[in-house]
Amino acid sequence: MINCNKMVLLILFMSVSVPHQAIALGEGISKLASDAGDLAKDIGNNIGDRVGIGATAAEIDHDTDIALKKLFKDSSAAVKLSKSARAILVYPKIIKAGLGVGGHHGKGALRKDNKTVAYYNTVAGSYGLQIGAQSFGYAMFFMDDKGLDYLIDNNKGWEVGVGPSLVFVDEGVAKTINNTTVNESVYVFTFNQHGLMAGAGIQGSKITKINLDS
Repeated sequence: MINCNKMVLLILFMSVSVPHQAIALGEGISKLASDAGDLAKDIGNNIGDRVGIGATAAEIDHDTDIALKKLFKDSSAAVKLSKSARAILVYPKIIKAGLGVGGHHGKGALRKDNKTVAYYNTVAGSYGLQIGAQSFGYAMFFMDDKGLDYLIDNNKGWEVGVGPSLVFVDEGVAKTINNTTVNESVYVFTFNQHGLMAGAGIQGSKITKINLDS
């Protein structure tokens, strides 16, 4: 039988060691999550290289022209926003691929006064059950200088969802857009060959300025 003194010592040991074990376990889980995130973004970075997304500035500009033309044809809301937008960042084609842990990658052009002024890539990791690959595109309409300056001045890259307020425009939101309802910094249209999509898939993706050959 355990005497009283040993029982007290055992309780004291457990009260000290269990929290430390929990902290150590939590730190281990956080490290694994961080490593998985880095791996997913590395995968996303490499996807573009494997499928040859917009290797040159000329190719991206060409694809951007086509993407904007289709977006404006399909969405009157995009046309309305374009008339007062400070600039539009267009990713004509983003490849999303993976098995279990995957990612997406794409390159796009920042258009101001209908002219390309810079190029940016977008990279993200993704989790969950996913097999094969799919492609989509998106366009970010910067409606004020605050949002545009955040993009241009952020040399370390911009993580979507942090910083300027965003509105993801789907079919429902598109119907409500008019001159009196536009009061956010950035409006995002996510689209594929079938039309507008929900924009949740680009939350957390990182946008970084790049230099490209013409």
